[in-house]
Amino acid sequence: MDDAARLDAWDQLDLPAAQARLAWLVPELIRHNRLYHEEGAAEIEDRDYDLLYRELEVLEGRFPHLRRPDSPTARVGGAPVDGLVPFPHRIPMLSLGNTFTHAEIADFVVKTDEKGRITGGLVLQLQRQGVAVSPDALAFVVEPKLDGLAVELVYVEGRLSGAGTRGDGEVGEDVTHNVRTIKNVPRTLVSGEGPVPAYLSVRGEVLFDLPGFARMNEERLAEGEEPFKNPRNAAAGTLRQLDPRIAARRPLRFVAHSAGEGLDIDAAPTHWALLQRLQALGFTINTLNRRCVGVDAVIAAVAEVGRQRDGLDHEIDGAVIKVDDRGLQETLGSLTRSPRWATAFKYPPPRARTRLLDVEFSVGRTGVVTPVAKTEPVTVGGVTVTSITLHNERHLAWPHSAWMEGDRPRSRGIPGAPLRRGDLLAIYRAGDVIPRVDAVVDEAGRNAREAFIFPEVCPDCGEALVAEDAPRAGGDLDPHPNRSWRCPNALGCPQQLKASLQHFAGRGAMDVDGLGAKLIAQLVERGLVRHPSDLYRLDTATLAGLDRMAEKSAENLVAALERSKAQPLHRALVALGIPQVGESTARDLADHFGGLDALLAATEEELAAVHGIGVEVARSARGFFASAANREELARLRALGIGFLAAARAAPSADHPAAGRSFVLTGTLPTLSRDEAKARILAVGGKVVGSVSKKTDFVVAGEAAGSKLTKAQELDLAILDEAGLLALLDGGAR
Repeated sequence: MDDAARLDAWDQLDLPAAQARLAWLVPELIRHNRLYHEEGAAEIEDRDYDLLYRELEVLEGRFPHLRRPDSPTARVGGAPVDGLVPFPHRIPMLSLGNTFTHAEIADFVVKTDEKGRITGGLVLQLQRQGVAVSPDALAFVVEPKLDGLAVELVYVEGRLSGAGTRGDGEVGEDVTHNVRTIKNVPRTLVSGEGPVPAYLSVRGEVLFDLPGFARMNEERLAEGEEPFKNPRNAAAGTLRQLDPRIAARRPLRFVAHSAGEGLDIDAAPTHWALLQRLQALGFTINTLNRRCVGVDAVIAAVAEVGRQRDGLDHEIDGAVIKVDDRGLQETLGSLTRSPRWATAFKYPPPRARTRLLDVEFSVGRTGVVTPVAKTEPVTVGGVTVTSITLHNERHLAWPHSAWMEGDRPRSRGIPGAPLRRGDLLAIYRAGDVIPRVDAVVDEAGRNAREAFIFPEVCPDCGEALVAEDAPRAGGDLDPHPNRSWRCPNALGCPQQLKASLQHFAGRGAMDVDGLGAKLIAQLVERGLVRHPSDLYRLDTATLAGLDRMAEKSAENLVAALERSKAQPLHRALVALGIPQVGESTARDLADHFGGLDALLAATEEELAAVHGIGVEVARSARGFFASAANREELARLRALGIGFLAAARAAPSADHPAAGRSFVLTGTLPTLSRDEAKARILAVGGKVVGSVSKKTDFVVAGEAAGSKLTKAQELDLAILDEAGLLALLDGGAR
């Protein structure tokens, strides 16, 4: 159903139906908020989220007594991510309300009834406060709504002193160390068109440019790494890295759209003047920004931004409409979550139509079989699409949005209507690298075409697939739950083996330089490698006989394999691909047990008792080590020279001044990264903790230290800068 029909449907719900809907809607929106803001792993598109949020607003507006204390309408975003220093905002960073149609834009400004009487909108709010304005004379600024990560930059005496994400609007995450690496962020403000403010906070979006994002993904693929799924999540993940060298290598940029403090109304009486002042100070602003007078001009500007969307070198998902007069902005004020004087117009994701040629079934490293639609080439959102991941059985049986008759949507999901060869698909991209099927056109005669069904056996090795059931997405009436099908033949399935070997040899694991995907495919297809241990039996002569392998390349690869035998235990554990055991967990296990024998002998309870290891991870690790086939492979690897020993660490001196002391790190240090400082403290027997308390011995404060420094001062704790920390670690201070 279209947006107008959805709005009508929400208005028709009675009290019991509204109660039932809210009981599902509030937890679902909280879950999506957490996935987007805290985990960078959004499951739905922005527009779908916004429509769910609008539904919540409508229902709470009709039934205010049903509003729950934990409703997302009372919050801006998610909590700060653990591991980054909090960044408090002196003025809250608010979100925006949304509009989806041109009629809603008009209603945002002035809403009238059938007799022409004003019943809502900005004009009515201003009239109620004694400000007479004409809708046709009211000025606005229309800006593209950038699809990046909201950030605030703080300048003191003209120099960049801090940067933080929006977080929950009150407190974000300190990302100063990464923002400093963004090339178009001014370190020092430009003077010339007036004095530089003593204190200035500037707000905007950090985003990738699309050509740079594409190049970065190409480089990642060439190095055997997974490509990033979309620019927005990649930008968010990059800014949350602790090592600024990662951000420095990536093509990020900052686009300013407002100021929190420092440019008062006297300095910039309108929002348009504020943008020009920010540009004069050295900030990048969007070239598509437009100043408009009257509703018709606003709607025209929003439409023009939408027309240019596909040709831009960055992602946008809408337009932002702001009252230009900052005095009127103050008069209108704000709601809990958003300002009354601004709103966002959300564009529907760009769509295209194409024919379904085939469905292939791909086997991943863990054995999960994923259907992939192969289509006629079509351009959508600036990208040529030929493959669309369908994720699981449900998406093969029912595309995950509406079906269609011509251009008219039908009900969501039709039992017994699987995808068929030659189907006309409506697809969209909405910023994802891999597009999605939005709908299937229900053409005459399509039921006579071949239907695609999920295979019962592995398409690569013929082993019978096993189902991993998940909750039914459509309730008890849904015959196709969101379950996955897995090939259990982990050691004998060629496709799993290829993916496992790529993982085994990759960075962060055994790090075998020169062992790429194409070479691994040759080794598996020729029967030369059936297990990771077989890699260490390869010799120069065998490798030199492969396609595109010269003798020198073969010698280099054999040498790289020999070097990899010395990788410490935690890297080897990562290489083994133990389910739920990533780098951090592998380090915890290696540090605790010290060697493979102790790990093999550990019970599930002993594994779960390790700091940072939960019950599920312990069960997964124990299951892996209990497998006879896995134990045989581990024995083969050991026999070939893999040591599986934890990295040697010098025992810290018990009388070192830092031994047994607790440290809290906050802010950005001049030369040491957070990880480097932590490693040096641990090496001498100190402890690094995440929060400040009376039991904290030292707080190490760098530039733009946040609330942890304030609390340390309140508790009169010992505070060190980097020089003081290094002196202490060298044993020269207590």
